[in-house]
Amino acid sequence: MTESALDTAPLLAAYRGVQAAHRPVWFMRQAGRSLPEYRALRRGTAMLDACLTPELAAEITCQPVRRHGVDAGIFFSDIVVPVRLAGVGVEIVPGVGPVVADPVRSLADVARLPELDPAALEPVREGVRLSVSELGEIPLIGFAGAPFTVASYLVEGRPDRDLPRTRALLAEEPETWRRLLEWVAGTTTAFLRAQAEAGVSALQLFDSWAGRLDVATYRSLVRPYSAQVLAGVADLGLPRIHFGTGTRDLLVDMYEAGADVVGVATDIGLAEASAQLGHRVPLQGNLDPELLSADWDVLEAAVREVCRQGSAAPGHVFNLGHGVPPTTDPDVLTRVVELVHSIPYEQENP
Repeated sequence: MTESALDTAPLLAAYRGVQAAHRPVWFMRQAGRSLPEYRALRRGTAMLDACLTPELAAEITCQPVRRHGVDAGIFFSDIVVPVRLAGVGVEIVPGVGPVVADPVRSLADVARLPELDPAALEPVREGVRLSVSELGEIPLIGFAGAPFTVASYLVEGRPDRDLPRTRALLAEEPETWRRLLEWVAGTTTAFLRAQAEAGVSALQLFDSWAGRLDVATYRSLVRPYSAQVLAGVADLGLPRIHFGTGTRDLLVDMYEAGADVVGVATDIGLAEASAQLGHRVPLQGNLDPELLSADWDVLEAAVREVCRQGSAAPGHVFNLGHGVPPTTDPDVLTRVVELVHSIPYEQENP
């Protein structure tokens, strides 16, 4: 994409706090499971294999942009991809999620974690390059899992919403925790920089589990490592979006970790989130994904309310409060995009 096209892309204008020709919209998890063309393309291919096959990753990335007319692509990948490329044994088991062959439970386990060879990131770079070429003047967003969320998978060995082993490690072995988070932060930074080098226009750090922590724990044992990642890509000059679920009490900390844009989940309204942040931070979000299956009148009213509240921020990118549910009717997503694009900024004052 040329510099002039980047300057005028509604998504990037909103990330800078500028109102563009229309309110931009994209959806987390738009590249994937709700689309029949994705399911057909993925048939017989394991998730991580699809992520690491550049042509396949690029095609999946571009499918929702073609279908829905969203204002950005989100690179098709997974938060455990950099861990896998470093040499850690991890697979995404259908119906379960990431499963780690040898969970990290001790300082010795951390010491055995392999360093990520930059050359191993070439499939990611190539997938991004192909996606950027196909998308043309539509920005591509790169992303990575935040250190806390990735570390929790490494410690638990498989998804567990209660995070029992992670909580124990935090409390009982702070030095092991610190060393593990430093390793994850370094690997995550390399993953994001590879995407940036290949042409993405923005970077999102996604913290699935941060909202399960109290503010003091997040501030002392988690935020420093997200800050390390965000600082590690600051020189690239790309907008940095920081998003987590259940994080209404952490939004200021997430911003102060080094974000340019704060993604907001469904546990707080955008007007209140903007007020917490002094009405000075662009926001992204935050339609409840479950409403995508509601009657259109209900869904339309909810979309309009999100847009109204989003106008409290200096810039607003319409999105969901989490990812697209797999059962979502793709035609509903297309209709939501058309609706968001039709809502003038000036009619949606908070």
